[in-house]
Amino acid sequence: MSDKPHQNLAIIGHVDHGKSTLVGRLLFETGSVPEHVIEQYREEAEEKGKGGFEFAYVMDNLAEERERGVTIDIAHQEFDTDQYYFTIVDCPGHRDFVKNMITGASQADNAVLVVAADDGVAPQTREHVFLARTLGINELIIAVNKMDVVDYSEDTYEEVKEEVQKLLKQVRFKSDDATFVPISAFEGDNIAERTGAMSWYDGPILLEALNDLPEPEPPTNAPLRLPIQDVYTISGIGTVPVGRIETGTLNPGDNVSFQPSDVGGEVKTVEMHHEEVDQAGPGDNVGFNVRGVGKDDIRRGDVCGPADDPPTVAETFKAQIVVMQHPSVITAGYTPVFHAHTAQVACTIEAIDQKINPKTGEVAEENPDFIKSGDAAVVTVRPQKPLSIEPSGEIPELGSFAIRDMGQTIAAGKVLEVTER
Repeated sequence: MSDKPHQNLAIIGHVDHGKSTLVGRLLFETGSVPEHVIEQYREEAEEKGKGGFEFAYVMDNLAEERERGVTIDIAHQEFDTDQYYFTIVDCPGHRDFVKNMITGASQADNAVLVVAADDGVAPQTREHVFLARTLGINELIIAVNKMDVVDYSEDTYEEVKEEVQKLLKQVRFKSDDATFVPISAFEGDNIAERTGAMSWYDGPILLEALNDLPEPEPPTNAPLRLPIQDVYTISGIGTVPVGRIETGTLNPGDNVSFQPSDVGGEVKTVEMHHEEVDQAGPGDNVGFNVRGVGKDDIRRGDVCGPADDPPTVAETFKAQIVVMQHPSVITAGYTPVFHAHTAQVACTIEAIDQKINPKTGEVAEENPDFIKSGDAAVVTVRPQKPLSIEPSGEIPELGSFAIRDMGQTIAAGKVLEVTER
């Protein structure tokens, strides 16, 4: 770990626009991936007839992904710039992977949107920008990639830039907060150093733009929220819940409460990487032991918080959702599965309160009969079993969710307000 401030950075954009190559290049240029590893990937890529994919290989190092040439899972990678210590949340571009995109982007502070110069704004580009805004990404760096393919043409760059700016306005992204950089991830232009090929460009290169990002507010001053991923029994210690701290801090001696299981006690020990620590904070993956809490008392999807400020359990909640794909229409009474932090709970959409115009964010219709693909709406939701969830305005880390049904992600959303159980 470094003593620099930390940023989670999402890399978003259409599947073929060069995200993986860019990530591999960033890791390589910042010294996070040694030269000999790149060489090994280069040989492997050439053997498979995929020369030039070596930087992508840095990310897609799962055999299956190499065979298919697609990014599947969210790979976490780290690199340092002068200013920050970054964790890359590489968000896959393919439709089936939008669920990953949602859970991935919701953890990111800022994002790099990759748009290929020869292709411009694609349908997935739109979707990703809309999701990024809905899920609370603050600032965007737009990397106009593959400039080598369009002969480093300034005119093409300006056209793509204008197209993206129009899209940002449509989804109400403050386009003044967007930095555009023309790059070639493949050739390495304008990533770590300036290139003679684009002498017409005098703005920041990519690493400079990353250094210029605003520092994220540390979520340490929020109350502890720790969604439980698994519960283990470890001999000599007892019951050990495991999860990633989203907000606040966890210390031995704290009195905690698990919701919605509604049990709690005093924290005896906190472990990270198999070593006891006397404090853990946001982003840390921890295992911990709580006096008097047994294996059958708690489960995955519970959230641990302070006993005197316990996690909120919803009787119902209001949420803003974006419908991405649904074969027919969604009406009141629809009960898909909501994925929120580590919980997966069937929830009924009790009422569709408002239809929102996704281009302007304004109310288009009160109490519509139905919503369909492409619509945004405010809905009232009733979980079928207890669910701990927080308003995104108070604890954004526990305020976003994906809605899944029929093996695909139907919608993404964020919690506006919670009526407690």
